[in-house]
Amino acid sequence: MSDRPVRAVLLLCWRDTGHPQGGGSEAYVQRIGAYLAARGVDVTLRTARYPGALRDEVVDGVRINRAGGPYTVYIWAGLAMVLARIGLGPLRRVRPDVVVDTQNGLPFLARLAFGRRVAVLVHHCHRELWPVAGPVMGRIGWFVESRLSPRLHRRNQYVTVSLPSARDLNELGVDSGRIAVVRNGLDEAPAPSLGLPRSATPRVVVLSRLVPHKQIEDALEAVATLRADIPDLHLDILGGGWWQQRLIEHAELLGITDAVTFHGHVDDMTKHRVLQQSWVHVLPSRKEGWGLAVTEAAQHGVPTIGYRASGGLTDSIVDGVTGLLVEDRDGLVAGLGQLLRDGVLRVQLGSKAQARSDEFSWAQSADAMRTVLESVRDGRYISGLV
Repeated sequence: MSDRPVRAVLLLCWRDTGHPQGGGSEAYVQRIGAYLAARGVDVTLRTARYPGALRDEVVDGVRINRAGGPYTVYIWAGLAMVLARIGLGPLRRVRPDVVVDTQNGLPFLARLAFGRRVAVLVHHCHRELWPVAGPVMGRIGWFVESRLSPRLHRRNQYVTVSLPSARDLNELGVDSGRIAVVRNGLDEAPAPSLGLPRSATPRVVVLSRLVPHKQIEDALEAVATLRADIPDLHLDILGGGWWQQRLIEHAELLGITDAVTFHGHVDDMTKHRVLQQSWVHVLPSRKEGWGLAVTEAAQHGVPTIGYRASGGLTDSIVDGVTGLLVEDRDGLVAGLGQLLRDGVLRVQLGSKAQARSDEFSWAQSADAMRTVLESVRDGRYISGLV
């Protein structure tokens, strides 16, 4: 590390962990921010407001300032950053050594206010996901992500969470010498959950936000296909989101309402209790930066099956060692069926997944991020797995 530690950091993210649609990328920003704060760094997070949210609060040592909605968050944050440079506005007392601009498809364009002191955090590229935003917004979003942002940030440090995401950025024209990989960390599972017995009957779990690109329908259809040959098969869906009602209706259409439990948003203990009782974790997402749910399931000796084309899962899952990667929906059904029927294979993969999960911690990830931030502060680039 540098002899001169980073003293203050401004984090920009469109959501925080309290947001109803918050997920793994928001947990990444909050947990690393919390660990930096615990090490004496002054950490401020600028994000969007949502119903019931305070404009200002402190969570785990991170000062959170909220304004704007899903899209106006970028406008209000931009104004706040510009005003802060002349001592005005809600960020006027923030004097960051480094700014982390989280690009969830769209960047905050913090470079226009802070120049080279900005690191661009990208969990994954949204090429396959922009059509969900509609034909016009989708084209605009992809232009910003693939053309405008790489050009604007051609002298800025990039940070991403997996080697596949780093390759995607490189394909968009970002120099690999400016892309650092800081993987997700992991909190310890609550001890009481680890002592619970595995379910006597086959249970599959999905831990995910309920939005279209997570493709939870594929998990529902896999259960509908397999339940005739695998008695008492049940699917637990942990997480909430605006797509939930569509998924409930899809389960009804498949005739498996009695075999599916939608838990919605749950507390940490409930999440780990359900994971501990599960046999297999399914993550049928179209795109993942890393897949925090993979390592959370792994803590409980539960292997994950997901799509190879998702990108980040090829980093968080070691195919055939800690879980399975498949090519399509038919492969998902076949692979899930194999794991549910073959107890020896399931235990082998789960044990190795659990052993690998010990390699990850938020403290380690925060230390790696701090190394990157100090390089940015000193005007140096850093690349590769940190």
